[in-house]
Amino acid sequence: MRLVLDTNVIVAAFRSRNGASNLLLRFADQDLVTPLCSTALFLEHEAVLSRMETRAATGHTLKDVAQAMSAIAAIAEGVDISFRTRPMLSDASDEMVLEAALNGNADAIVTHNVKDFSPAGKLGVTVATPADIVRRLKK
Repeated sequence: MRLVLDTNVIVAAFRSRNGASNLLLRFADQDLVTPLCSTALFLEHEAVLSRMETRAATGHTLKDVAQAMSAIAAIAEGVDISFRTRPMLSDASDEMVLEAALNGNADAIVTHNVKDFSPAGKLGVTVATPADIVRRLKK
């Protein structure tokens, strides 16, 4: 399953080792899912994980973040953005998630903010929570 993980999923994975977001990263490490990521989205993941307030919540150091991002880069499939959809979503920072999904032929966008991505359905993009994807994979 080809998935684009919203930044909130990556942060949630770092905040809890027991949640569905973290399980998706472990599934990716086991080649059960393929995370898709554009350069812009990867840099956003890294920037948000590197914020002092995020690191305070997760207990990670900048070195930990760098190591984790290297691991994510090793398992993610890069997506080149050939076409854009902007503006389509209410949050401009979500546009890069949608564009990665469309350009990478993703099976789904995985986010904790499903409502924010509802317009993506008009383009045939499935939007699901991490728990939804985990349930599908366990069937």
